[in-house]
Amino acid sequence: MKLTVIGYWGGYPVAGEATSGYLLQSDGFNLLIDCGSGVLSQLQNYIKPEELDAVVLSHYHADHVADIGVLQYSRLIQSFLQEGMKTLPIYGHRFDQAGLLSLTHLQHTKGIAYDPDRQLQVGPFTITFQLTKHAAVCYAMRITDGKDTIVYTADTALVPELIPFSRNADLLIAECNFYKGMDGSGPGHMTSEDCGKLAQQSEARQLLLTHLPHFGQLSQLVTEAKEVYNNKVELASSGWTWGA
Repeated sequence: MKLTVIGYWGGYPVAGEATSGYLLQSDGFNLLIDCGSGVLSQLQNYIKPEELDAVVLSHYHADHVADIGVLQYSRLIQSFLQEGMKTLPIYGHRFDQAGLLSLTHLQHTKGIAYDPDRQLQVGPFTITFQLTKHAAVCYAMRITDGKDTIVYTADTALVPELIPFSRNADLLIAECNFYKGMDGSGPGHMTSEDCGKLAQQSEARQLLLTHLPHFGQLSQLVTEAKEVYNNKVELASSGWTWGA
């Protein structure tokens, strides 16, 4: 499995970058996890939008879904330029009906509700879900292709359920919107210390900090996470890759 970070900012992107978006590739299958602001522009540094095989969304906040409409228009335009364009499945939870309905656009994209209590099979990927603590209904994802396992926390405060859910992940992608000593539990976000604790207690093999804040010295997040996690910690960045 190969992961490429497409976008990693929380809330809104800095100039020329994007909010949440992660490209997973295995056995020739291209899966996009979340599709925030600026993601479609950044995605084209790696693959063409029409090369996507599926999209899975954690929740419907704009910094995770803002470019769904742009993605839909890209499929519309390409349908005039090439024959045989397949309908793109976009998976989202059913607890925001307006959000779910917006995932379908003519014959170009089809919104499909995933059941968070069941495994979802998307191409070579098996995905399980864990409800997070956030201002909107949101699901963390545990994704495996049978060889590697990635856990993506999506947006959440630190909750005990995430520890067994993240157990022995090869890569833990943890949202890190606040610094040590701050309290992100109200809006449903984690601090650097929370991320380190989650990685340490779940025995994840590597920690990637993402959904980054627009203030402070970002390198401090790594330092603070390493105070409680004694393995590899990195900051997400555009084009950051992991795996094959």
